[in-house]
Amino acid sequence: FKENRKDDIWLVDFYAPWCGHCKKLEPVWNEVGIEMKNMGSPVKVGKMDATSFSSIASEFGVRGYPTIKLLKGDLAYNYRGPRTKDDIIEFANRVAGPLIRPLPSHHMFEHVQKRHRVLFVYVGGESPLKEKYIEVASELIVYTYFFSASEDVLPEYVTLPELPAVVVFKDGTYFVYDEYEDGDLSSWINRERFQGYLNVDGFTLYELGDTGKLVAIAVIDDKNSSVEHTRLKSIIQEVARDYRDHFHRDFQFGHMDGNDYINSLLMDDLTIPTIVVLNTSNQQYFLPDRHIENTEDMVQFINNILDGTAEAQGGDGLLQRIKRIIYDAKSTVVSVFKSSPLLGCFLFGLPLGVISIMCYGICTADTDGGVDEHEAAKKENSDRELTDEGSEEEQEEEKNGKYTELSDGELKQKDAMEKKKD
Repeated sequence: FKENRKDDIWLVDFYAPWCGHCKKLEPVWNEVGIEMKNMGSPVKVGKMDATSFSSIASEFGVRGYPTIKLLKGDLAYNYRGPRTKDDIIEFANRVAGPLIRPLPSHHMFEHVQKRHRVLFVYVGGESPLKEKYIEVASELIVYTYFFSASEDVLPEYVTLPELPAVVVFKDGTYFVYDEYEDGDLSSWINRERFQGYLNVDGFTLYELGDTGKLVAIAVIDDKNSSVEHTRLKSIIQEVARDYRDHFHRDFQFGHMDGNDYINSLLMDDLTIPTIVVLNTSNQQYFLPDRHIENTEDMVQFINNILDGTAEAQGGDGLLQRIKRIIYDAKSTVVSVFKSSPLLGCFLFGLPLGVISIMCYGICTADTDGGVDEHEAAKKENSDRELTDEGSEEEQEEEKNGKYTELSDGELKQKDAMEKKKD
């Protein structure tokens, strides 16, 4: 594979045998391989145990599992989208195909526009702008398609101030890249690759982090058709549409169904429906200090954030990191017990039982040690008393000595009596 991979285009799943996410991806990956083969795709689909072939995995910069890469010549493109069959196949077909796809006719342009919600098109001939466009496309092809066309292929409503030009078609209209107002072409395309208003989920929020924008979200329940849920969603949509020129460089707008994900992100329980503005670069967030009644209130809230008068919460400071560790640990314990109470009791009960036994053993050892010390002290005191009074042998000898002295005296007295008689 290492020697011959450049002869073909490869879509490779780098996995680890013990990885749970890898096991979950495996049936999807098999479907991807079967369908791409049936489609006659030039892309070869394979998988590699990155733990057995660590040198190759390291060569391609694999740092986590599973990692999906499309290898095309000397280039390796990372896949960062949802791990579904359709999304992976879409990524493979996009990256494996031409970097810039020509649109030769008006009919072809309309067909492509119906298929893509966001469409980037270079209009004009050879130029430094086209060279830059190709360079950016080689970097951002993992996210979106890039096309080229002549001016007569574009719809009649499109008016370009000058040629060459780069145009993005989305939200039912179009916007022309202006180097002086929009800055670097790569940054502009990265910001504009999303629609002005999105249905935001966890993955989309992660992707929006690359744009550097703040994300204004109406957190609602899609199944709830009450006035308040509908009203907040409409307010966000109106701001995204009517105030694009004011806020599109700094803000992305959308709504999120349910508050479970947002609660885990903010480590707080948000009551829905509500509005929150997220800064995905530093994990800060902003909540309105008063009820959002209309579009004007929302615009004022956004302006307060831009001028720094709105209070930022959260962040990535030390206290927040500690709070995040505690919150994640708590969430893990709760989720384990909810999904499998018996498994939770085993996982957390066993360590607690071992710790309890250890503590009991330590306490017991201390108590026995105290008794031994007491006995030793008592023995030491007894020894000292024996030392002061003399040992048992010394006392016995002393008694014997006294008995011997008395016996000699009696003998002398007897000898004296016998002498008198004589």
